[in-house]
Amino acid sequence: MSTDWVPALDRPDLLAVPVLHALRSMQDAGTDVDRVEVTEIDPDQADTAVLVEATGWAMEDMANCIVISGSRAGEERVCAALVLGHTRADVNTTIRKTLDVRKCSFMPMDAAVERTGMEYGGITPVGRPDDWPVLVDARVTGREYIVIGSGVRRSKLRLPGAMAAELPGARVVDGLAVEVPAG
Repeated sequence: MSTDWVPALDRPDLLAVPVLHALRSMQDAGTDVDRVEVTEIDPDQADTAVLVEATGWAMEDMANCIVISGSRAGEERVCAALVLGHTRADVNTTIRKTLDVRKCSFMPMDAAVERTGMEYGGITPVGRPDDWPVLVDARVTGREYIVIGSGVRRSKLRLPGAMAAELPGARVVDGLAVEVPAG
């Protein structure tokens, strides 16, 4: 396993197809996607806590993407939420209100995998369906770098935290996540 970071578009073999397409589209739109790097990891270490333990990377630099769904007047509303690894998404208050639904929850794993075209443990806001907004916890943008999924379990992306706000469909939300007590 390598922990060498290289520009993501130099290693398309480490990206899910939707992620590769999204990065190319961002590049075509003028975004400096060379700031998005990829590294290969052991797929058995794709889960955040396991990866932090194995690599020594800071939990505060890990950013988890979760898929949330709800409905209003029979219309499904889905978002990808990006929160730091040492926090948890405030699904029942902030995300629910932001989606403007009475009730929302984590999308079932099988549905999230099918609808994103990504592997469980690698789901990322880069390349998610275009009609899903990306809700970014404001703390994410304050990190020098964040590590996120690449769409597959065998690699991770690294990008400046501020770049999360530049992702297509991104909206920075204060209080999207709450601190998880240590211990």
